[in-house]
Amino acid sequence: MSPKEWQTHNPSGSKRVIVTKTLPGARWLEVLAGSGSRVEVCTSPDILSVDEIKAAIGERCDGVIGQLTEDWGETLFAALKAAGGKAYSNYAVGYNNVKVDIATKHGIPVGNTPGVLTETTAEMAVALTFAAARRVVEADAFMRGGHYHGWLPTLFLGTLLKGATVGVIGAGRIGAAYARMMVEGFKMNLVYYDLYQNKTLEQYIADYADFLAAHGEPRVTCTRVDSPEAVLQQADLVSLHPVLDATTHHLMNAERLNLMKEDAILINASRGPVIDEAALVAHCQAHPNFRAGLDVFEDEPAMKPGLSDLPNVVIVPHIASATSWTREGMATLAASNVAGVLNDYPVWPDPNNILPFLGDNAPEAAPSIVNAKELGLPVATA
Repeated sequence: MSPKEWQTHNPSGSKRVIVTKTLPGARWLEVLAGSGSRVEVCTSPDILSVDEIKAAIGERCDGVIGQLTEDWGETLFAALKAAGGKAYSNYAVGYNNVKVDIATKHGIPVGNTPGVLTETTAEMAVALTFAAARRVVEADAFMRGGHYHGWLPTLFLGTLLKGATVGVIGAGRIGAAYARMMVEGFKMNLVYYDLYQNKTLEQYIADYADFLAAHGEPRVTCTRVDSPEAVLQQADLVSLHPVLDATTHHLMNAERLNLMKEDAILINASRGPVIDEAALVAHCQAHPNFRAGLDVFEDEPAMKPGLSDLPNVVIVPHIASATSWTREGMATLAASNVAGVLNDYPVWPDPNNILPFLGDNAPEAAPSIVNAKELGLPVATA
């Protein structure tokens, strides 16, 4: 890679941190400079290969901020350890691209960026939901193509969501936020599947049901079911929010897609391989009233053949967390993870509450280290 594609900040820093993509905002650079780090940033928009990242690590590197598009396993963690590396942080809340056990074997803490993208990602799932339900993209293309010649009673009939049943698979932070938005905003009933009961979400919806009843409106309901299949069979709309692991790879295959209602809506703003994309293409081709909204794809940046030709699928380029506040916050958290480890700070005890790191007086801690327990890292007192 050409030296012109790397930009150096704080060149006098005694430590060396590489960042594999340009990140938004300036706060993250200030955090790393404050830790005494020289920061080298790759300005190329291309996804770096393992060999390119290994070359960038070189013979001396104290820390790395990497991307979810990169394969962080034995090759890179061994190279980072050999270069004297002490910290890696993923610029994402998810870390399915990271072999955390291998990082732990090499004694390298792995950071992520939870908490800051919950509402933003849930909002994009809502946007995809309504774009699919009301056929916004189809109608936009229709208008731009000069095909509109006047109002018609049957033009682009969509789906009314008020009072329908929304299904959520994976009721963690983002899934629960999406559920609250859909239930409270549109008086939908919720059916959800998760390995763990979300008592906070259930109580929230119960309280909202009481509020509706007090104002003479029908109550909404919340039901936890014991399988993804039960969600798929009952819901008019299903949004996917599970972690990606061996148990959720191709969670949505041909068999499960066929369990859904003929005119159901499927939303995915989690990880692409949760859906068997080829099976989804075939299902949408065979069921024109079925609709989907996708922010992520199985083989990013590529799409499976036929997906882009489907009028009943809304597709956007992995932008669920793409608001300035969120992406800049993610950069600050990723930098704070690396800087915290390099400064020998303890680990923040509550990664669900990371807002203090985005203020003026950030705690002297690493916000979120996913293998802190395995490495025996000290924990700060909040």
